[in-house]
Amino acid sequence: MKKVLIVDDEEYFCRALKKNLQMKTNFHVLTATNGDDGIRLAKTQKPDIILLDIMMPKMDGTDIAEALLADPATKHIPIIFVTAIINEDDIKDNDGVVGGRTFIAKPVKIEDLIKKINTALK
Repeated sequence: MKKVLIVDDEEYFCRALKKNLQMKTNFHVLTATNGDDGIRLAKTQKPDIILLDIMMPKMDGTDIAEALLADPATKHIPIIFVTAIINEDDIKDNDGVVGGRTFIAKPVKIEDLIKKINTALK
């Protein structure tokens, strides 16, 4: 069973996305609502992939990604940025890849997200 970690400061979004992923896949889904908890869970739970919001208080998603990439224990874990700072039109021409990073726009279409997760885990 693949393990997915969602890091997003919106607790409702985390719960809704977790529920949708668990209903439509066999993923084990963990959630964190701040950067410190996200980094801690990434180190202790060793998820197969991380879904990471960019706009968060205290520590934003890019800082979290840099911390994870700098740590030998977590640098191999693929990250998909799930964010409202981009829209579908911004990423549709390049299949969601911007600057070598994978993005998916909020509001999330669960089927698209599952497809991106499965592609990243291949």
